[in-house]
Amino acid sequence: MISRTASDASFILVGQDQTSQAPRESFAHDWSSSGTGGKIYLHGRHFVDAHGRVCHLRGVNLSGNCKTPVNHDHDSFPANHADVTFVGRPFPLAEAPDHFARLRRWGLTFIRFLVTWEAVEHSGPGIYDMEYLEYVRQLLAMLPQYGLVAFVALHQDVWSRYTGGSGAPAWTLEAAGFDLHGLEEPGAAWLKGVKGGGHTEDERGLWPCGYQKLAAATMATCFWAGDMFVPKLKVKGPSGSEISIQQFLQDSFLNMWELIARTVGGLEGVIGFEMMNEPHRGYIELQSMHAFDYNTDLHLGHVPTAFQSFMLGAGHPTTVGHWTRSFPLPTRLTSQRVINTAGQKAWRDDGPTGGKCLWEMHGVWGWDQKKNQGVVLRENYFKRDPHTGREIDWYTDFYFPLVQKWAARVRSVTRDDKIVLTEPIPNEFCPSSWTPDRRPSNLVYAPHWYCLNTLFNKAFGNFTVNVQGLSRASRTHGMFPLKAFYWGQKGARDNFALQIRNIVEAGYRSLGETPVVIGECGIPMDMNKGEAFETDRWDWQTKMMDAMLTALERSLVGFTLWNYNPDNDDHTGDDWNGENFSWFSQKRALPSSWLDYSQTSPTLDNGGRILRAIVRPYPAKTAGIPLRFDYEVNTGEFTFEWAVPEEATESSKVVDAKRTSRASVHDPPRTGLPPLKTNKTELFLPSQLAHGRKVLVRGLQPEDKYSYDETRQTLTIATQDNAPGTVHRVTVSVDPPPKPAFVVNDLWSDWGLHVFTAVAFVVSFIVFLVISYV
Repeated sequence: MISRTASDASFILVGQDQTSQAPRESFAHDWSSSGTGGKIYLHGRHFVDAHGRVCHLRGVNLSGNCKTPVNHDHDSFPANHADVTFVGRPFPLAEAPDHFARLRRWGLTFIRFLVTWEAVEHSGPGIYDMEYLEYVRQLLAMLPQYGLVAFVALHQDVWSRYTGGSGAPAWTLEAAGFDLHGLEEPGAAWLKGVKGGGHTEDERGLWPCGYQKLAAATMATCFWAGDMFVPKLKVKGPSGSEISIQQFLQDSFLNMWELIARTVGGLEGVIGFEMMNEPHRGYIELQSMHAFDYNTDLHLGHVPTAFQSFMLGAGHPTTVGHWTRSFPLPTRLTSQRVINTAGQKAWRDDGPTGGKCLWEMHGVWGWDQKKNQGVVLRENYFKRDPHTGREIDWYTDFYFPLVQKWAARVRSVTRDDKIVLTEPIPNEFCPSSWTPDRRPSNLVYAPHWYCLNTLFNKAFGNFTVNVQGLSRASRTHGMFPLKAFYWGQKGARDNFALQIRNIVEAGYRSLGETPVVIGECGIPMDMNKGEAFETDRWDWQTKMMDAMLTALERSLVGFTLWNYNPDNDDHTGDDWNGENFSWFSQKRALPSSWLDYSQTSPTLDNGGRILRAIVRPYPAKTAGIPLRFDYEVNTGEFTFEWAVPEEATESSKVVDAKRTSRASVHDPPRTGLPPLKTNKTELFLPSQLAHGRKVLVRGLQPEDKYSYDETRQTLTIATQDNAPGTVHRVTVSVDPPPKPAFVVNDLWSDWGLHVFTAVAFVVSFIVFLVISYV
């Protein structure tokens, strides 16, 4: 393991041959027990420490490279799937101090630590990779030394690597009857992106379409609702007796999760667990066998309908529509093409379906031998319970019950107060049906947000679009289209702020006063045709990251950025489906032997990009309730406003009840919080910003005090007037201010003169005509 500097040493000598643990000095963004007075717990919409202070957590997803094994081989995939290893993902234990010290310096000390089902149980049902679990345990045990905490998130995209994403092991598909080597030809999965592809224009952004393809959609349906929709599919359980595919998959899933929780749940640095990344319905609630919903399901490349997928998977060549990018609609149908001309089946002859399509086996469709064509037999099969005709809802019938069962299993081997995090289907708001009786205690709502327009086009400029608003408007007629268009950096900040606020407030409306953390949010580093890799100018990436973080700060919500990936490089990016989101690359960093782990050391910054936008001040521990935080990256100045909790009188309770019903990010409830045991508010003020500059704090009362310790990157403000309801407001700046990173432009600053000139010309022309006529 890399040795640490003297300032970070864990032990000091006592006498000649004795060692004892040295007390470690805490800092604002320290979430270990020494930094929080014991632990972090939930209260209302807030994380709170043992001193009663509201904690603002921000950090990273660690890491995108955890989706693929260390010994993944693009050329041989999907062969040798039982022999993969994830030991060393996200990085070897010996390199952990480098990365943890770096994240501490950057103030990103809240970790969404990614594991996959495949990483734990790749060799077969009930065969666990204990070497990997021991590696994870040792890695997470190191977190408190650096003030870091993590929640362990089980990652999946499009069900599995073997269906074009990440997550479940290969044997889950084989259990359902799929042939791993027969999925590409019939369009049951798109696998080029997990075999090194996804970088060319015709492959860019195709992978999310995999959710609608046969393999992933079938697996999700079997997992969530196999008992309802595929009751004929039976597999051998651990005891040798036949059980349903749903029971087989869910029992395996929960047993695997229990082992993860048992392995790391007792560690100080692990504060919670997230059941599943970006869950998906599969075919459940599918409205038509002949089309997917254009507003919610990406249409790009070859997009077979559910019915067409069934026929293709059964080995029948089928004509399928091909969609391309367009404007103003994102894509349009441009051609038709027959695929699977080789007649490849997606189903194993020696599998539980005997080589027959699972959905044909259940009478959803059939093949008319006389007409030599497929026929849909049960158009509404996935809309209602096939046995009772009852209308179904994926959330209430399948998702919520499994979340409850999962939380109970995790807590059975950890603690009842362990935090659990959950999220909705991507790009959906929190369902109002998530009532208290349908959710576990100590819940944190962890949705994701990305600018869908930027992701789709891999481009960012002065013109941004609120796709969230347009998408919902098309279903609810709720937004005038022109209101979805924004111009300039100010427009991008306002656009992103509105979208994120909508997500957060929807969570508050549905769940009440429940903490919200944006579990994923990020930007493509290869935007604008990757021009920054050629010029080494990251202006647009800096602007977009600033707009996104400004939006998050306006909603006063914690987050974990996607993503910190040491394996990222300029050519392959994150090496998964053509994605390139990591703003750190080990190949650009200094070697371990050159690093100084102190918080003031710039040696840790090498390898990072757009740090000016990412490494920002924030109120880490507030002696009160945060009301507003505004940071301007170009000046290094921020304003923070917070309120001392009010006494719970009858009148204040009435006011707070109204605040709760409004569910506003800007006006949180002010009563009912635990008593404050300190008057000290601690803010993370990065050395990158403050070094060589004087820190100025305005707005303090005469009795208030503040101090800044650059070695701890901590600005401490001690207020003297802490009467219930008191509102404090400070503005913090540095002198001299940093050089501006960019201009915060908007429509009027860029085009105002042109508009004025045009209007003046038109008015002058009209006046001229009037005078001439008179």
